Amino acid sequence: MGIDIGSVGTKGVLFDGSIAAVSLVPTGWDVKETARSVVTSLAGEEGRSLPLVATGYGRKAVSGARRTVTEITCHARGVRFLDVRARTVLDIGGQDSKVIRLDETGNVIDFAMNDRCAAGTGRFLQMMAHSLGYGLDEVRSLPPDGEVQPLSSMCAVFAETEVVAHIARGVAREALLRGILQAIASRSAAMVSKTGLTEPLFFSGGLSRVTGLAALIGRELRTDVIVHDRAPLAGALGAALIAWEAA
Repeated sequence: MGIDIGSVGTKGVLFDGSIAAVSLVPTGWDVKETARSVVTSLAGEEGRSLPLVATGYGRKAVSGARRTVTEITCHARGVRFLDVRARTVLDIGGQDSKVIRLDETGNVIDFAMNDRCAAGTGRFLQMMAHSLGYGLDEVRSLPPDGEVQPLSSMCAVFAETEVVAHIARGVAREALLRGILQAIASRSAAMVSKTGLTEPLFFSGGLSRVTGLAALIGRELRTDVIVHDRAPLAGALGAALIAWEAA
């Protein structure tokens, strides 16, 4: 079993040679209780005796974990399982983002991580969408093509003020939301370019479910972006694979 304790969401994967069960819940304030509930939801009370590897920012708080492993290692392993072609991974989580470069066998050869600013992360998008009255399901289904109102700031505080000012001027909500997604895409693409893009590019993390964002990142980098319905679980999946191999 693998558990990825993120700042916003906690992901769990039960692995028995293939993905047997998955869980994705809000992390909340009690990390230990969240981890316990994920273990129980995946495998009942028997889950406590299964080999468990934990990753993510809250990994050291997971009681019962036989081992804790870095997010970089786990995301690389999980993505490799989901798509063996992947050579660069862009992961955008709740409060950080990372770029991981893999060699042809899936080993990590380089990475970069932005964990000092929430701009361009899931939390940033959630806050901006809320200021526009959008739910996350609406954000995920927004078509990437259409009118765009660019943002001049990616600071969460200043960007929200700017959005409010645009609303007062009568700018369309969809145009503003596309502007927010474009700003995230540009910031993410710059991070990928700085680290070095080796194609194909795999998009993981919670924001990989935002169809329009994946398309915009691909346009910025002039490349196709691989998306997968299990991509938000990549870290937990990688942890589960490590636990499976060590059992």
